[in-house]
Parts: sequence; structure tokens; C-alpha cells
Amino acid sequence: MRKGIDGLMQGGLEDWLAGQGDMRAAAKKRAASRWTWSAAIAMPVLAFVWFSPVGQTGIAPFLTILTIVAAGWWGYAPIADAKKAIKIGINSAIAASYGLSYASEVEPGPEFEAARTYGLVPGFDRSQFEDRWHGALEGHGFDLYEAHLEEQRGSGKNRRWVTVFRGPVIRMGFGRRFHSTTLLERAGKHRKWMGLGGASEHVDFDGHRLDRIDQVHPAFGDVFALFSDDQVEARVLVHPSYVEHLLKLESAFEARELRALFIRGEVIIAIETDDLFESGGMDASADRANVARAASQFGALAGLALAINQNERGRVLESNPQPTGEL
Repeated sequence: MRKGIDGLMQGGLEDWLAGQGDMRAAAKKRAASRWTWSAAIAMPVLAFVWFSPVGQTGIAPFLTILTIVAAGWWGYAPIADAKKAIKIGINSAIAASYGLSYASEVEPGPEFEAARTYGLVPGFDRSQFEDRWHGALEGHGFDLYEAHLEEQRGSGKNRRWVTVFRGPVIRMGFGRRFHSTTLLERAGKHRKWMGLGGASEHVDFDGHRLDRIDQVHPAFGDVFALFSDDQVEARVLVHPSYVEHLLKLESAFEARELRALFIRGEVIIAIETDDLFESGGMDASADRANVARAASQFGALAGLALAINQNERGRVLESNPQPTGEL
């Protein structure tokens, strides 16, 4: 069993990172060479454009900006590839310490469609997914990946892409059987039409009605709202102690929103945060800090996700499990 940053580094990751020095140096050298060649070629070409009749039109500024962006992207590409390779190595080591697998590229599964259908994530026009951690965690099927969702707004020259959601989507097999569909979210999100009359008594998703469930503990309803198609089962699945775990999860990542869906024997969680797991870097002296940050982020997500899960006896699992397994 390996625990914490020391266990990760001593388990082979430190030696692997030390061996990436040549790759980092080569990437920096290649980037510098590309930028030098870009400047050597672009400067005389742009000078000709600006001192020609074209320079009196709006085409010259456009070509200049396009050239600078293209040169910057071409030159930075080797560094981006190096950072990605290091990130994959670090995150794979962290995943292995939990007995999980890691992949930088993701194809979202039915859990994301469920999250979309039941409002765990907002509507969007384009999407990107990355950083998938998957396997079995404490005996439960586990899948976690980051989603970046954008919406196109404005028109004409003012048209732009706006981020409407960024954060992890988690799917985990629940520790006890259930047949209902239950939605847990921050209180007050679903309001009656035009915001009149307080919280809605029910919500509807593609014809599937979920009714608001009153909670036994009065403090629960002030923080989270619960909707379900089976009020008896919903109260068994979601109890007041969940508030503490969910608030910890929000606090750990300064989350702007957290929603959970209990469906088909699984729990799906969407957490709106900033970009996570960015452990790759070109500065070798920052490797340990990058590993520690990524390990802490994933450990908090995995541990607190498990904390709101239940085993077959209904016992809440440990909220901060230690990594297991050899690297």
C-alpha cells in the first residue's frame, strides 16, 4: 500500500519524471527554432503587405493577426505535446495507486446523456471531454472525467463562445439496490414560472415527472432540494448526513454548483469547478507540487464521492480512502 505524495514519488514516478529532462529540453529547443523561423519568414512578408496597396485596407491587420497566431501555435505545439506526455504519466501513476486506469481522451457514455437529460449540466452548443479515471473503486464501478461545455452567444461580429460548464462528471455503482429516479441539487434552483411562489413542487424531464420530497431534517431542505418518483426510496437513499459530505466536496473545489442523480442503480454527480488535473509542466522543479495538487484533487473527489455512496448494508464508506496498489 502506498500513501500520499511520498509513496507516489518513491514508487517509480520520481525516476520516470527525472528521465523526462531530455524530452523537455528537446521540446523547448524545437519551439524556439520554430518561432525563429516563423519570425524570419513572416516579418518580410508582412512588411511587403503593409507597404503595398493592401496595407491601406482591412486585410493587412487581419493577415498580421492570423500570421502571429499561426506562428505562435506552430511554435508552442512541441511544448504542448511535452506537457501532455508528462500529464499522462503523472495522472496514470495516481490512477494506478487507486487500482484505476487513466486516459487523457474521453468518449462520454450514457451517464453524460442522463446528466444532460435531468439537468445536471446546462444546455450547450459544443463540448470537450478529457482526463478519464475509470475502473473499480472500493468495489464500485467508477468513472470520472472532465467536461467543458460551451454555448455560442451574440450575432455577427459579436458572436462568441462562452463556457457554461466546466468540471468533473462522476458515475459510480451504488452500494444498494434501488429502482427510483432521484435528483439532488442546491435548494431553489427549480423555481415556479417567473420565479413566483417559491420552489417548484415538481420538475419534468422529457415527460418524466419528479416530485419534491420533504426532508425529515429541516436544515436539509434549506441547503439541498430533493426530487424523486418514489418518496419512500428517496428518503432511504438520501439522508441528512449527505449534506456534510456534499458541502465538503463543494468546498474542496470552490464549486459553483453540485448536482447528483440516482438512477438505474448508479449515482451520477456533476460538479461545476475550474480546470482540474493539469499536472503537466516544463519546469522539473515544480513536478512534486504538480503531482501533489493532482493527487489531492483526485483523492478528494474519489473519497467524497464514496462518502455519499453506500454499501449493501447502508453504511457510508470512508470519506477519505487511502490509495492502494503498486505503481
